[in-house]
Amino acid sequence: MTENLYKTLGVTQAASDDEIRKAYRKLAKTCHPDTNPGDKAAEDRFKAISRAYAILGDPAKRKRYDKGQIDAEGNERGPQGFPFGGMGAGPGGPGGARGRQYSYRSTGPGAGGFAGFDDILSDLFGGAARGGGPRNGGRPRGEDLKLAVTVDFLDAAKGTKRRVGLPDGRHLDVTIPAGVEPGQVLRLKGQGVGGGDALIEVQVNPHEGFRREGLDIHLDHAIPLALAIAGGKVTVPTIDGNVAVSVPAWTSSGKTLRLKGRGIAQGGHKGDQFVRLEIALPTETDPALAQWAKGKVETKV
Repeated sequence: MTENLYKTLGVTQAASDDEIRKAYRKLAKTCHPDTNPGDKAAEDRFKAISRAYAILGDPAKRKRYDKGQIDAEGNERGPQGFPFGGMGAGPGGPGGARGRQYSYRSTGPGAGGFAGFDDILSDLFGGAARGGGPRNGGRPRGEDLKLAVTVDFLDAAKGTKRRVGLPDGRHLDVTIPAGVEPGQVLRLKGQGVGGGDALIEVQVNPHEGFRREGLDIHLDHAIPLALAIAGGKVTVPTIDGNVAVSVPAWTSSGKTLRLKGRGIAQGGHKGDQFVRLEIALPTETDPALAQWAKGKVETKV
């Protein structure tokens, strides 16, 4: 069954250009891959509405679609309504025009007023930095896409990879470098719109125990009262795993131990981890300990 592009965008054939644009904005915001990571159905839905807007958002293409001159994928139709080149090698390779790839670009002044994908999606997902003028032999610079990706604290500290969906349906495998800071922007050259760059802002989820200051890691860690008095070994988590740490005898609550080289590695430098010790009292009453404490406390009469 032939896809009805108006139904795909949830509008009628009598809809105005502005109504079509608003419908696309609304749908793109709810099913964009970046707002639905790992959701294949949302990704397929986003591709479908993008294909629909590629035609209905362009007044010239919309007019030809309404007349039956092109189909729902933008393929040329023959006199009887059949697509040209359906069984042979056409401009898009094997299978004719179905092998083509659309280039979603916004138009400039005097180009008929078609609102491009990057214009709409840049409004929805943070804006796009426009090039200032021609480059590369007079060709206009493409537009930068601003996207965001969220990683866990340890992934940001150690480095990881993330797959990011672009408005045109493509995906990029982005390398998150070790030590990336919250809000840091990664630039992927040539991966934006029309030769522009993709700007990936990295957001970092906080950790329940670790805190970051520069390349150093800070951690509050509780130790038993007996260990604080007698001294000994305690196991402490680090971003690289658990390590055994020596606690001196008669350690007061609030004492900080420095674990050299246990922080974040970045650019040939490596930070340290600072462990602030907190003394935890026994969970059960200890009569001997209570009697000892009473002997140390002066009772006022």
